[in-house]
Amino acid sequence: MKLGIVIYTNDEEAVWNAFRLANFSLKKGDEVKIFLLAKGVEYESLPTDKFKIDEEAESFAQAGGNLYACGTCVKLRQKEGSNMCPISTMQDLYTIIEESDKIVTF
Repeated sequence: MKLGIVIYTNDEEAVWNAFRLANFSLKKGDEVKIFLLAKGVEYESLPTDKFKIDEEAESFAQAGGNLYACGTCVKLRQKEGSNMCPISTMQDLYTIIEESDKIVTF
């Protein structure tokens, strides 16, 4: 299955669970793409001792998952993209939606 996950919150527990689902799906053999939108682009500043988002995100990248971040949302927060999470566009989000069998939002 091709799974698209859209994360648009900066709620630590929700973001952590989104990455957990993504990693679980990769282990099942699915193709997974995550698109960070709105507050979701803040995921790198969210890890806590309880919700280790950074570890889940790193596992996702190492397992072959694809991570994208809305360029406009990133720029609004005066941040930049990274190798693990490149700046992307609405066209990238549209393509993920178009190509996915299922879309899940957090």
